Amino acid sequence: MATEQELASAANRRSIGNEKVAPRRWESFGGASFSGPRTSVEPVDAERDTTDIFQAATEGEEPERIFDYMNVGPFSNETQVHELLVERQASRDPVFVVYRDNKTGRLGGMGSFMEIRPAVGVAEIGHIWFGRAWQRDVRATEVLSLKMNHALETLGYRRLEWKCDALNSASRSAALRLGFRYEGIFLNHMIVKGRSRDTAWFSLTQEEWPAVREAHDRWLSPDNFDAGGRQRCSLSALTRTLW
Repeated sequence: MATEQELASAANRRSIGNEKVAPRRWESFGGASFSGPRTSVEPVDAERDTTDIFQAATEGEEPERIFDYMNVGPFSNETQVHELLVERQASRDPVFVVYRDNKTGRLGGMGSFMEIRPAVGVAEIGHIWFGRAWQRDVRATEVLSLKMNHALETLGYRRLEWKCDALNSASRSAALRLGFRYEGIFLNHMIVKGRSRDTAWFSLTQEEWPAVREAHDRWLSPDNFDAGGRQRCSLSALTRTLW
C-alpha cells in the first residue's frame, strides 16, 4: 500500500508521452569513475576491494541486518566476498561500483547501475547497501547523488529508476528523500532468498533532475551543516517542495 507521501510525490507529474525523441544510443555505464568532495564511485576490483567490503559488511551493530532485503549476504568470511566481487566485476548489466571515502580511502558500501536500456535511455540504480558507519551519513547521500547525476546529466539518460522490496520502508523513504517519485507496487515481482517479493517502483526523469540536483547541491553544501555536522535543513524538506 502506498503512503500519503508516496501518493503526493506522484500526483502532479507532467506526462511527456508521445513527444518526438531523436534517434540515438545512450552510452554504457561500464568503467564509470567519478567523485565528489567527500566520496568517489569506482568500478569493482575484486583483488583491491575484498578486505574493505568485508569489513564494511561485518562491522558495527547487527551488520547481518544490512542484507535483510538483499539477494546476497550476510558474509562470514572474505572468501565469500571475493567470490562475489569476481562475479560482479565481470558483470556488464548490472554494472557494479564501490563507494570510497576520499579522506580515509576506505570503502563504505557498493551498488550498481542495472536494467540498462541504452536504446531508450533508461536505467536503474540498485543493489545498494552501506556499512553501518555510512548509514544516515552525508557520504551515503553524496554517492547516490553522484550516481544520479552521472546517469541523468553526464550520460543524459531519460529515466532513472529505483526499485525495492515493498516491505523495505527505509528504502522507500530514501527514494522520496532523494527526489524519486512513486509509481506503484508490482505484485509477485520476483523471488529473493526463497521468498516472494512485491516491488515498489520509483523513478526520476531527465526533465525533473535539474530541480532535484539543485536541492541536492543545497543540502550537500558545507553551509547546510553546523560545527557539529548536524544538518540545518533536511533533504526531504527540499525535495518535497518539488512535488
